[in-house]
Amino acid sequence: MNQSTTRIQAIQNRLELALQPLSCELNDDSAAHKGHAGAASGAGHFTVTIISEKFAGLNRISRHRLVYDAVGDLMHTEIHALVIHALSPSEASK
Repeated sequence: MNQSTTRIQAIQNRLELALQPLSCELNDDSAAHKGHAGAASGAGHFTVTIISEKFAGLNRISRHRLVYDAVGDLMHTEIHALVIHALSPSEASK
């Protein structure tokens, strides 16, 4: 496995363990940020679209906190930027 695949798998595993999502789509956007100062450390840029029952009734900030809590220390080592689209199942079905 290459570094990108390993990194994606680590992030995916943490999100699935913590949030038991119905759906979790993680995209590596790092290539679009080459040369960016934050990318110099080797950490990646990602976008996640995640649908979980755990987001029901929570506001956007609370949902994002759950996602950040799930990836924890990866935010300091593997992830430079994370765009989050967190939805409850009822919102996703609209």
